[in-house]
Amino acid sequence: MIAVSGCQSTPTSLYHQVGEQAGLERLTDAFINQIGQDKVVFHYFKQTNVSHFRTGFISHMCAVLDGPCQYQGDNMVQIHTGMNISEYDFNHTVDLLIAAMNEVGISHPVQNKVLAKLAPMRRNIIKI
Repeated sequence: MIAVSGCQSTPTSLYHQVGEQAGLERLTDAFINQIGQDKVVFHYFKQTNVSHFRTGFISHMCAVLDGPCQYQGDNMVQIHTGMNISEYDFNHTVDLLIAAMNEVGISHPVQNKVLAKLAPMRRNIIKI
């Protein structure tokens, strides 16, 4: 019997897998573009300061994906209270995020991991 030993690779963070800061910036810009061209959910973002949203989204995603960031913004309940976001519109926004991830070349396995990290926030966004 031959034992094979070698270097074991350590798993990289999702932050690394999405391209670190530059990758998050590309993803966020693609996501903002998707939202800006969408007739279904754009009304939720119509009064949004895009620069503020961009900075907050990048920081939030960096923290959620185990990057070197500490998110200092409002929590999901604070952000979404009063918006009364429907399940359909929430799911549609997720579809826009998926389209943005496709656009910037994030692989489907990594996309699934990103969505799994974001999924627990769902209850803090729909119909509050």
